[in-house]
Parts: sequence; C-alpha cells; structure tokens
Amino acid sequence: MTTEQRKPLPDTIRTNGAEKNPWWANAVVYQVYPRSFQDTNGDGYGDLPGITSRLDYLADLGVDVIWLSPVYKSPQDDNGYDISDYQDIDPMFGTLDDMDELLAEAHDRGLKVVMDLVVNHTSDEHAWFQASRDKNDPHADWYWWRPAKEGHEPGTPGAEPNHWGSYFGGSAWEYDPKRGEYYLHQFSKKQPDLNWENPDVRAAVYKMMNWWLDRGVDGFRMDVITLISKHVDANGELPGVGANTESDGPIGPDGYSSPNPFCADGPRQDEFLAEMHREVFDGREGTLTVGEAPGITAERNQHITDPANRELDMLFLFDHVEPGGGQSKWTAEPWKLAHLKHCLAGHQHAVKKTGWTSLFFNNHDQPRVVSRWGDDSTDELRVRSAKAIALLLHMHRGTPYVYQGEELGMTNAYFDSLDQYRDLESINMYHQLTESGVMTPEAMMDALKAISRDNSRTPMQWDATKYAGFTAPYAPTEPWLPVNDNRDVVNAKKEKRDPDSVYNFYKKLIALRHENPVISAGEWEMLDADDPQVYAFVRTLRDPSLGGGIDGSGERRIVVVVNMSSDSAKIPAEAADLLGLGLAGTTLGGVSADRILISTYPTEDTAADLLFGKLAPWEAFAYEL
Repeated sequence: MTTEQRKPLPDTIRTNGAEKNPWWANAVVYQVYPRSFQDTNGDGYGDLPGITSRLDYLADLGVDVIWLSPVYKSPQDDNGYDISDYQDIDPMFGTLDDMDELLAEAHDRGLKVVMDLVVNHTSDEHAWFQASRDKNDPHADWYWWRPAKEGHEPGTPGAEPNHWGSYFGGSAWEYDPKRGEYYLHQFSKKQPDLNWENPDVRAAVYKMMNWWLDRGVDGFRMDVITLISKHVDANGELPGVGANTESDGPIGPDGYSSPNPFCADGPRQDEFLAEMHREVFDGREGTLTVGEAPGITAERNQHITDPANRELDMLFLFDHVEPGGGQSKWTAEPWKLAHLKHCLAGHQHAVKKTGWTSLFFNNHDQPRVVSRWGDDSTDELRVRSAKAIALLLHMHRGTPYVYQGEELGMTNAYFDSLDQYRDLESINMYHQLTESGVMTPEAMMDALKAISRDNSRTPMQWDATKYAGFTAPYAPTEPWLPVNDNRDVVNAKKEKRDPDSVYNFYKKLIALRHENPVISAGEWEMLDADDPQVYAFVRTLRDPSLGGGIDGSGERRIVVVVNMSSDSAKIPAEAADLLGLGLAGTTLGGVSADRILISTYPTEDTAADLLFGKLAPWEAFAYEL
C-alpha cells in the first residue's frame, strides 16, 4: 500500500485542528540511514542507487514517506550531519542525477521523500564558514565568533569565551588562528553553529530549502531545529561571555557547563519557524515538516504544531527515550515502564485539541529498542518483544516513524572493543569519561554496548550472506561498520517468507493505521497508569458518519493492552473492566476472537488468555469494543 492507496480521513474527524485534515494524518514514515542501507558499488558505504533499488521493499511494507538522513556533500565528521554544500550530493552517496532518479522512482510508487536538513550548524568546510574567518567579509557575522576571555592568551586553556561543553565532548568553543577568535560549536568542532540572529543567514537557508522543494523533495526533517535561537542579552551577547553577567550554568564533573538551557527553545524560536513557513512552505501542497526538538516540552510541542501558528507539522520529543532525573545517558539507571507511561501520556494529552505528535522509539541516534526495552536473550523473546513494543507505539495517536531494520527486529551490535565503533560521540565520550575518572573503561564499554549510536547504524540485514546483502559478499571493501553477527537469524529475506515474522507484523500494523480511523485519529486515554508491567490505553472516536456504536452514535473504541515484560501478567483492573472481565479477572461475558484486531500471539491464544484475564510474556493486543 502506498500514499495514493490510503483511505483519506473524512474531515468530520479531527486530527491536528486543521480545517482540512493533512494527508499525513494516517501516514507512516520510514527512516533510511543511507550509508548503512544498500551499497551498490562495493565501497562499503550505502548509496542513493541502493535506496532506489529497494523502493519496492518499502512500498510492499506499506509506508508512505521515506526520510533520508543527510546525503549532502560533507567531510563526514559526523556522518553527514556536517554539511559543506547544501546543494550537492556527497560522492559517497552518488550524484544529483541519482537523487533525481530516486525522487522520480519513489513518486512513481506513491512514496514521498523527505530530506534531513541541518541548519543549526554547517561543516567548518562550508564556503560560508571559510568566508567568515575574515572579519571584513560579508559572512563575518554568519557564525558565533567571540574573542578570548579577557585577561587570557587566545588559544590557551581557560581562554574560551565561557564554560560551555560540547555534546560530543570537550569545549563548545574552538580557537581559529586565522581570525584570532573562537567559534561556537555545540557538537563537533567541525560543526560551527550558524548565527540565526543574522537575517542574511536565514534568507540563505530559505533560498536553499526552496531550491530542494522545487527539485521535487516533499519536505524536511530538521535536525536540532530547536537550538537555532540562543538566549542573548540586549547587546546580543551569550551568557557568561564578555559583558554579559548572566551565569553560563553550573560546571559538571567534566569541567564544563551545558549550553542546552541557553540554546534550546530560545526567545525567537517561534519567530524563526513562522518566518521559515512563510518564506518556504506557504502555498505549497503535500509537504511534511518535522523538527528534531531537544529541550522542547509537550506543551510547547502543542504550540509549534498547532496549524494556526504556521510553524511545523510535528516534532520529535525525546524525554521518553532519555534517562529521567537529569542523569547522563552513559550512567543512567535501568529503564522503567513508569517513565515511558508518564512521558507518552504527556505527549498525547498536550495535543488533544490542536497540534500533532510523532511516534518513535528508534532512530539513527538511539540504540535498538528491542535490545533496550525488549528482550533479545533468545530469538523467541526477541520476536515477541519486538512485536509488543511495535504494537504499543503504533496504536498511539500521531504519526509513526519506523527506522530501518526496526521492522525486522534488528538488535544492538554488542561490540567488544572500542576499535569496532565509528560514532564520534561514543569514541569522544569514552576517552573523556574514562580519562577524567568519571567511569571505568569496563563500565564505559558496557554503556556503549547498551546506548551507543552505532547500535542503530550497523548495515541493514537483507539476507544471511557474508555482509547481510548490504554489499556483495565478494565486494573489495568491507562495510564501513561491522555487520551484526545475527544476520543469519534476523534478515529481510527470511522474514518476508515467514507469516509470523516481525516484518509481517509491521505490515499489519501499518495497514491498520491506513484503514482504521480510530487508530489514526481517535482520542487517547491511559488505563491502569500505576501498573509496573502492563501498558494499557483506550482509543475512542465519535463520528456518526462512520457508523457503529450504540444507536448509530458512531462511537468506536479500541482497548490496547501490552505486557512489557518476559513474565506472565494479569490484565489490570481498568482494562479488564472495559474488556468485560469479571471482578476477579477470571470470567468474560462475551469475548469474540473476531474483535481482536491484532495480537502478538495467535488470535485463538489471545482469546483464550482473555478468558482468564492473563497475559503471556510480551503478549499484546488491540481489541475493538
């Protein structure tokens, strides 16, 4: 099923508050990480022709939109999120002609293509940055250049303008001898932050975005877009810099303070996004805009995605995949279901009236969810938990995002040595935290196995051959990142043939969203919020035009129950009551296997379990009342 084959939602059903429902209200997005998807020339890196060659696979899965991680020209310091030319393709991935062919072939299949866009920062090799190194150049104020701290020798330790640390380790300031000043980089030192306070910067970004849309791209996923507005004083100065006496934040054990409180969701965030909408998206039909939104609350998500405010269509919030209590991702306590419930309930309730939310557990920056929250200790538990987690996510209200390999139940890599890792963040933080004594080498290696971004970046597992079909087994160059050892068990060729596979379960989930308006647009309400093992909720849609319900009221309800553990569980009280279970949870007045829309176990097994009010390990189902 493709975009052109989906059932449109009637406008009598409210989605995000727009007068006319947007096309993406019941769509599913699939993220492709190009360097790890399909290599066609044997150089060890995926490429655009490789993606084109797999479009039939994506159309068969049923997704509507392909989101491409960056394929622009780049030195690849941060795997393409350091762009040196926004209007060219990196030779690693192909050419502009290859991009045009991908767009044409995708559109022929009813698939839309959204490009990743990184405009909080560029590469230090971008022409804009190179020009800005000259104080007399028109680009001199396109980045955050600042002199050394007063009384310090430029380029020496302690001379940085303030105490901010980079998210990738070390200082967030880098000294440039040519200009004689420091530039701000929240990420790698090869990723200098653009100065969005400068209107010329914004105009250049909008011009580039229009160029891509005119070329046929269907929208953008905007990397860390909520970091573009910095908190500055009346003179335009950053906290702790020069004459600005505002503190630049508490200093942590690594010797740095965090720029996040001062760079996330800044005072001009709404102004910049509204201006972008006016200059780029007004008057265009069929586009999709989604922003990666570190530092954004659920309430702010509602404002930014409210169509009346004309900013973005949806955002990625991260509190549900981040450790609670402000802990470091490398030293966090074990994940708890209560944290996930709290966060997702906040996301859902914030957009009850207007706005929209994105649904995701995986992406290129997150470890594999089946290893993180599921159970990959045996293949049976891997399959069960992958399905249960998928059902939980896809039955929420919002737009689901599937990350490549997620539909197969791909797992973490569990690399044994540091030299197997390629991720800049992982390598930098290993050295910083072990050399500072914050963590032991053994503890840090365990943390990398659990949380490193490389866990999600291992090559796509197409088959059981030497390189998992990502590249030919006789290719002259090995894949850029080692292939997961479990490719013989977890691969697309095998799963497509197995009707009980994770892949075919995802096909059912995606088809349900396309076909059932209760799933795509119904109201959401948590059930049994305090249960530590079972995640349950109810979806309700009221519209007489849909039929059904008592006396033709059009009210339709779906109860979703998910056992998020490898132990048996009891269906909790509120869910049991809606399902018609008795007080003891052992009797059922009228259970019907026909009302089970989808289950992680055979339908007859789930119906039998309902009779006793119990759940098998990782048993999850959606039941239509």
